[in-house]
Amino acid sequence: MVGVVITTCAVAIATPTVADAQGCGGSTGSAGTGSGTGSAGSGSAGSGSAGSGSAGSGSAGSGSAGSGAGAVNPIPWLNGRDGHLPNLQGRTQAISHLTGPLSPNDTVRRFGVLGTDLGIMWDNGKGQVLTAFGDTFGLTINPFCGFVGDWRSNVLLRSGDRNLSDGMGFDSAALDRPNHAKEIIPSQKIAGVEITVIPTSGIAVGDTQYINFMSVRSWGAPGHWVTNFAGVAYSTDNGENWTVDPTTLRPNLPGGFDNFQMASYLQHGDGWLYQFGTPPGRSGDARLARVRPEAVRNTAAYEYWNGTGWTPTNPGAAASVIPGPVSELSVQWNDHLGAFVSMYTDGSNSIVMRKAPNPWGPWGAPDVLVSSRDVPELYGAYIHPWSSGSDLYFLATTWSDYNVMLMRTTL
Repeated sequence: MVGVVITTCAVAIATPTVADAQGCGGSTGSAGTGSGTGSAGSGSAGSGSAGSGSAGSGSAGSGSAGSGAGAVNPIPWLNGRDGHLPNLQGRTQAISHLTGPLSPNDTVRRFGVLGTDLGIMWDNGKGQVLTAFGDTFGLTINPFCGFVGDWRSNVLLRSGDRNLSDGMGFDSAALDRPNHAKEIIPSQKIAGVEITVIPTSGIAVGDTQYINFMSVRSWGAPGHWVTNFAGVAYSTDNGENWTVDPTTLRPNLPGGFDNFQMASYLQHGDGWLYQFGTPPGRSGDARLARVRPEAVRNTAAYEYWNGTGWTPTNPGAAASVIPGPVSELSVQWNDHLGAFVSMYTDGSNSIVMRKAPNPWGPWGAPDVLVSSRDVPELYGAYIHPWSSGSDLYFLATTWSDYNVMLMRTTL
């Protein structure tokens, strides 16, 4: 199928079409539940920095994809949706769209971001929050593509906004040309080889920015996908340009780094950088590693929590610290609660929060912040790094319009 496909796709991997050869990809469908088909563009001849083939705005939806529900398209009214923010009652509220055609950030015109997901945030140490997004799409004028194309596996936007009560403004982006956010970590965009590369966590150590990412080989059953490896990319110019360190690549092999393909960094002033890890997909437990911040790229320097203490160099010794299903995890210290807070999407696609006195636990019972009954198409839950008071701000994505919004929970 060519251009905008208003459908739900069981698997968005198929034979490339004429549109794929033009670099605009096939469907913007989802690898979620439901039926239908969609194609995955190779992006080999696409316009833009990384080609612009599309693996589907849900299927390649940043590794967060794979268990979508409903039609997926970054232009909501083409799906019969109005694109309005969820009208929630209670302690959690949707504050503002951050990306897409309905966002006050005007990301379509300013950055070429029509649809995207996730929103991995970290403090860059220089008064800004850097935000890495997953598979990103823009408007295209290619006649083979319809409205949606310009696929980039990941992009980065910057924010200095400290007043989150009315939204989160973006000041700039890593660009490859005026008004076009570039793909910061390249991917091959070849189904069965490497369909996309997705950031899963970020951290600043001194003047260097680090992103943990996963290389996705293929999308499997809903909520499950196959990765080649996880790795670390670094930037010394505030996220404008990134280098993948090949010594950090951690293959997805049983008994090894298979439980650390997706990451969540945590730094809390005790001299250690903690890394929570989960397997690729949405069904695994969370485990814990730690390393001295200056050694973040030294895989051999990591230690792993075995349930009672720390074991060096052996990721297979890591014990579960948060029982699954844990999906798209973020962890942060909260001053108001005087505890560590973890936030993620659970097995019912609800956003939940847990508290603990230590990174290794014990983690309390899950507290539902947004029920899937109220927003059945919501996923991802990334805590804003400057949010540590009684108002807890975080980012989440909806399948229906494939864009990111800022939410707030009153603790």
